[in-house]
Order: sequence, then C-alpha cells, then structure tokens
Amino acid sequence: MDKNVQIGLLCDIYGELLTEKQQDILDLYYNENLSLAEVAEANGITRQAVKDSIAKGEKKLFRIRRKTWNYEKSTKTRKTDTEDII
Repeated sequence: MDKNVQIGLLCDIYGELLTEKQQDILDLYYNENLSLAEVAEANGITRQAVKDSIAKGEKKLFRIRRKTWNYEKSTKTRKTDTEDII
C-alpha cells in the first residue's frame, strides 16, 4: 500500500490520538497535498519544524497501529485457547 494512503487511513482511524498541531500538519501534507513550504507558511513555522512534526506524527501512528495489532492478535489467541477448553 502506498505510504500516503496508509498514513491517510491511520490518521482517519487514530488521528485523534495525535496533537491538534500534528493532525493539522499531517492533514495538510497528506490529504491536501501541500508541500513542506506551504504547510510551514500556513502554520507560521519552518519547513524543518513541519518535517519534524510529520516524522513524529507518523512514528506515533505506526506505534499505535502496531500496539493495537498486537493487542488484537493476543486477544484472538486467548479467545481461541479459551474456546478449546470449553
């Protein structure tokens, strides 16, 4: 899956767990297809600050997805183990 699509989907699902600023920046960059310079100008920050915010937001989204996936996997395993006993 394309990274832009993947980040967009993760933002839709877990976006509320990001800071409001990260949500805005990721939305402008991935959904509105603005450049780093355009996002920076819209937020009154530097291109480097935009780049850092995108990196931190992406990292957080992927970490949340991984933890959620691990939780779901362990829950399914426990449910299957319990069903085998009954």
